This record gives sequence, C-alpha cells and structure tokens, in this order.
Amino acid sequence: MPDGFSEDGYISDQDYFSAYPYRTMTSDINGCGWIAAYNFRRALGQAAGFDEVRREMDGMFALRLPGPTTMRVMLRYLQKYVPECRCSRGREAALAAAARSRAGILRYREENVPHFVTYISLGGGRCRFLNVADGLEDFVQPLADFVRGHCAGSTLLAITAE
Repeated sequence: MPDGFSEDGYISDQDYFSAYPYRTMTSDINGCGWIAAYNFRRALGQAAGFDEVRREMDGMFALRLPGPTTMRVMLRYLQKYVPECRCSRGREAALAAAARSRAGILRYREENVPHFVTYISLGGGRCRFLNVADGLEDFVQPLADFVRGHCAGSTLLAITAE
C-alpha cells in the first residue's frame, strides 16, 4: 500500500496527502473530512476510490474558500452513499449510538481544531480509530476511553451505521 494507508486499505495518516487539494488547501492540512468519509464507506464494505470521494466532496462546496468539511456537506455526501446513517449530537447520545454501530465517524475538536475520525467497532466496546493525530494514526481503544481522552470540552457528534 502507498504511504498513508494501512495494510488493509484504510487511510490512516492524512500527512501523506499534500498532493491532493481540498477546499483550496492541501489535504494533509484539511483532509480529515473526506478521509473519514472514505474510511467509513470502506468499513461498510463499499468500494470507493479515495480520490473520487475527495473530488466529489470538494465539488459540493458552492464557494471556493478554505475551511473544514461542514456537517452539511458531510451529511449530504453520506446520505447519498450510506442512506441508513444517522447523526447523534452530544456525548451521551453519540456514545449510545456509536456503541450500537458497526462503524462511524466522530466529529469533535482535536487540540481545538475541528476533526473527523472514523472508527470501526471490534465488539466489546473496543474500536479501531483511524487518522486521529500524529502517533495515533491507527490504533485500538475502548470507545468510552477515546471519547474521554479526545473529546472533552467539545461538542461530540457521531455519524453511525448499525
């Protein structure tokens, strides 16, 4: 697999995607949204090329301005490909929905920067997390521990598929 990908084909490190523009910036800086959507679809068994996901999501923004992926664009994109996905807001609701899901995307602030992260349920409350932060590109941890350690002080959203 090319750099930035896990052995099983997930994008685990956005730092390797500087050659791919997104919202007038490079994806190493601003690509967590489309990367999370790609990883989520892959976790659900959907075949999608990473660059197709990036281009389609980038094209959903009417204005060519820098900025993070908005929830509006994320949900519009996912409703097209994962119509069964649901969005839960707030720590309690997001944790409950994520605990019932087979995979999902968490939206929170990592070091005060908006961030999207894909998780894959491994059962027993443990999840595999992808593209979290430097040194945490691909790891397994209980979902509750991840939320406690990474999502404190910010609104937590979970986009889930059961």
